[in-house]
Amino acid sequence: MSELDNQWSLPAGTRRASAGAGLRTVSLKRLRIRENMLAYAFLAPSLLLFGVFLFYPLLRSVYLSLYSTDPAGRVASFVGTENFKALFTSGLFLDGIRVTALFALLTVPSGMLIALVLAAFTHNLLRGKRLFQFAFSLPMVLSVGSAAVIWKFLFHPSLGMLNYGLEQAGFAPVPWLISPKWALLSVSLMTVWMNLGFNYIIISSGMQGIPDDMYESAKIDGAGPVAMFRQITIPLLSPTLFFVLVVSIISAFQSFGQINILTQGGPMNSTNVFVYSIYREAFVNFRFGTGSAQALMLFLVIMLLTLVQFKWVERKVHYQ
Repeated sequence: MSELDNQWSLPAGTRRASAGAGLRTVSLKRLRIRENMLAYAFLAPSLLLFGVFLFYPLLRSVYLSLYSTDPAGRVASFVGTENFKALFTSGLFLDGIRVTALFALLTVPSGMLIALVLAAFTHNLLRGKRLFQFAFSLPMVLSVGSAAVIWKFLFHPSLGMLNYGLEQAGFAPVPWLISPKWALLSVSLMTVWMNLGFNYIIISSGMQGIPDDMYESAKIDGAGPVAMFRQITIPLLSPTLFFVLVVSIISAFQSFGQINILTQGGPMNSTNVFVYSIYREAFVNFRFGTGSAQALMLFLVIMLLTLVQFKWVERKVHYQ
C-alpha cells in the first residue's frame, strides 16, 4: 500500500473503481461535446440560410416599421408607431384583411373538398387509377407564373376558351377579370385548380394509410360506403385534413403570384390581398416603413390563426 493510500485511508480496489468511473464520466462528456459539435456542423448550412433569408429580413422589417423612408427608399427619420397608426386609420389593414379572408374562404374549403372527393374516387378505383392520379396531381408541377399565364388566356373576355364554352352552351360571356364582382372569384377558381395537386397527393396518401381490415370488418357488420366514409375514413383522415387546412390557410394569406399576373390588385382593389398591398406599398410606392408595418401585421395575423387552429380545431382531430 502506498503512502497516498494510507493518507486517504481507502482500500486500493475502491480507489481504482472511483478512478475508472471518473475516466468514464470524462469520456462521456467528451463524446457528448463531439456529437453536439457534429450536429451543429450539419445544421450550420440550414442555420445560415434561415439567418440570411428569414431572421435578418424579419429583424429588418421590425427596424423599418419604426422609420419613414424618402422617395428613393432610404431611411429618413424615426417615426415610432406612426406607420402602424397610419395603417389602421387609412383602412389599408382592414381592407387587405377583408379581401384576403374572403379569398381564403373561397379557396380553402372548396380546394379541400374537391381534393377529398377526388381522392375518395381514386382510392377504390380498380382500373385507370394511375392515370387519374397523374391527371389530378398534374397542377403541382406547374409554377404559379406559368399557371397564371395559362389562366389569363382562358379568362380573356373575347378570345378565352371559358367564354367560348359558355357561348356554345347558350350562356352570356362572363367578365372574369375585368369586373369587381367576378375578379376575386376568377382568381380563386385558378388558385383552387393550382392547389389541387398538393391537396390531392396529401389526402390520397392519408387514405392509403388507413388499414383495409377496418373496412372489411365494417362490411361484415353491414356498413355501407357512406357510413364507412363518415365513420372510418373521415376520423382516421382527420390528422391529414388538419395538416392540409393549416397549410392551405397560410398559403391563402401569402398568395401573390397569381394576383400580380392576373389582376394586379384590381379592378377597384377587389383582389388587393394583403401580400400584394405590401408589395405595392414597399416596391412601387417605395414606402418601406408602411410596407414593413403591414408585413409585421400579416405575420401576427397568420400566427394568431395558426394558434387558434392548434388550440380549437386540433381537438377534433383523431390520432391513432
